[in-house]
Amino acid sequence: MGFLKSLEELERVQRQQALIYLKNPTKVSTKFLKALHVYLIRTGLHQSSFAVGNFIAHCSTLGTMDYANKLFDQMHEPTTFVWNTMIRGFQKNQEPIKTLAFFSQMRAENIQPDHFTYPFVVRACANLQDIHRGKWVHGQLMKSCLVKDIYVATNLIEFYVSCGDVRIAHKVFDEMPVRDAVSWTAIMSGYVNQSGTDMKMAQRIFDEMPTKDVVAWNTMIAGYVKIGNMKLARILFDEAPIKDLLTRNTLLGGYAKHCETEVALRFFESMPEKDVVSWNSVIAGFVQNKRVNDAMSFFHEMQIQNVKPNMVTLVGVLSACAQVGALETGRWIHWYIDKNGFSLNVMLCTALVDMYSKCGALESAQRVFDLMSDRDVVTWNAMIMGFSMNGQSKKALDLFYRMLDEEVRPNEVTMIGVLCACTHTGMVDEGRNRFEKMQKQFGITPKLEHYGCMVDLLGRAGLLDEAYDFIQKMPLVPHIGVWGALLNSCKTYGNVELAEYATKHLIELDHEDGGYLTTMSNIYANAGRWNDVARVRVLMKRKKIGKLPGCSSMEINGEIHEFGVEEKIHPRSNEIYEMIDEISKRLRAAGHIATTTEVFFDVENEEKERALFYHSEKLAIAFGLIATDKGSTIRIVKNLRVCVDCHSAIKLISEIFDREIVVRDRCRFHHFKDGICSCGDYW
Repeated sequence: MGFLKSLEELERVQRQQALIYLKNPTKVSTKFLKALHVYLIRTGLHQSSFAVGNFIAHCSTLGTMDYANKLFDQMHEPTTFVWNTMIRGFQKNQEPIKTLAFFSQMRAENIQPDHFTYPFVVRACANLQDIHRGKWVHGQLMKSCLVKDIYVATNLIEFYVSCGDVRIAHKVFDEMPVRDAVSWTAIMSGYVNQSGTDMKMAQRIFDEMPTKDVVAWNTMIAGYVKIGNMKLARILFDEAPIKDLLTRNTLLGGYAKHCETEVALRFFESMPEKDVVSWNSVIAGFVQNKRVNDAMSFFHEMQIQNVKPNMVTLVGVLSACAQVGALETGRWIHWYIDKNGFSLNVMLCTALVDMYSKCGALESAQRVFDLMSDRDVVTWNAMIMGFSMNGQSKKALDLFYRMLDEEVRPNEVTMIGVLCACTHTGMVDEGRNRFEKMQKQFGITPKLEHYGCMVDLLGRAGLLDEAYDFIQKMPLVPHIGVWGALLNSCKTYGNVELAEYATKHLIELDHEDGGYLTTMSNIYANAGRWNDVARVRVLMKRKKIGKLPGCSSMEINGEIHEFGVEEKIHPRSNEIYEMIDEISKRLRAAGHIATTTEVFFDVENEEKERALFYHSEKLAIAFGLIATDKGSTIRIVKNLRVCVDCHSAIKLISEIFDREIVVRDRCRFHHFKDGICSCGDYW
């Protein structure tokens, strides 16, 4: 008898322990969950709705819903509470398909769903963007009168908003007998976040709200930030009774996003508290305005203030380096990532590949790419585009075919990279083939960018008539990129008539840009049609437009130096201009004859040659020669396409001074070494 009493006492204690553990999820681990399961079976609690429901909740927290399902299947008559716990668990673990499957099974077994069931079912429909299933669920809610439940109705509003149907969401809102701040904010968010943001309606709802919490204020401020109305965003911010860090970060991010960087900086300095999001917003503002030196200074200050950068910070700074070709700084960031043990996930690795590619350091880009255990299509695109921009078209196409072999589906950006690779080396047949198979093989409908690539491919290869016919047969209305590609090809091959036709369309599409007229003037000059050159110059003066000034930048010791045409604002201008004179003497001695056809005709020949020597990239090269160690590579980023004279001159400079010179212009990279350019003079 004593043994039986001891056994009963042990079972009583085990039963109590099981219930205690079930009530306290912090004490449950995956390993202990299995032991707990044994307790439930031994004590008979595996048929208790309370015990099983709490066990399922623990499974949900640990992400082991399949295990929960096994216990659920052992129950003879699970109650609505247990069914709801399973449905909530699947939805919490982002398994909307299983959520809806369990809901269907629940109804099939005649278990009546209640107001605890439906919110998770509605959310599952929202996750799947299943508008038809969601409307059917809405119908069931109306039949059972549960649609009047404030929690259920609010989830319905959020469902319709997520599916882009704000009209029905507003109807649900209007029919609610009782509303709270969450439901008011839900419908207001619908108007703020829909594709065509309706801030007038959002403001009306906001004004009618009986009580406004910090979320409502923040939603409205974010709405005005989204449409770029920073004035109204600031007014609302100043009126808000509560200003939490999220609200301040929203306004700060708005200033940065809309290029009000100085305002963002002042606002940042006035903030009583700041987090990593605050710092990232200012860095993003600097990056957007190509102020890389400021972005890096802010990044270093962030570390001094003991604010730990996150993935967004590092991707932002790497993006800045990619913009201006700051390879030294980019390498330092890579070192910082390794030293501080940041996880090299897909996003960060892709940012590194992109940075190295856009700095012309393809070996480093490929090293990062090859070491990645997981790659998404964006990563493949970055590497393909890197090879393409740097003139390594065969490697770009080889990588594209390797991508297909690894069953990674290409997207629109991939095809732009492939077509650009064909363009840069004149692979017309390959480009035609890839373009024709885009839709058939991958289901990618060509967009204007793809048509622009094809016109560029055909035009650069001298197939101007075919390029023109291609434009005429386009199913889309040609944009600036398409006509611009044709115009540039007409300049290369001296086709005045087709150039005039392209320029006419460009002027109709873009009234402000003078670059097209400048190109047309050069085409006339090359053809010796000086009266037409004069006519274009008069038109440019009347329209008060001029050629976009050339600008080149380079990084020396982590600092970005910028140069404009004939500028003398750099601290070492005197030395730079002395080096320009030295370069010009050596070029003449080597037999270089300046190509002056792209300098306006109303300048004397001697002045034309002099003007060419002060192009921004030549000033940058001169600075590179005096500011860097002998034999080191000079890297330059230019905002325009490199001109014919600069291209031929830089080839000679690389040989005369025994330097590799890497120039990234608006279209591609040029790697100059030993008097040869990687583009093979095909650009």
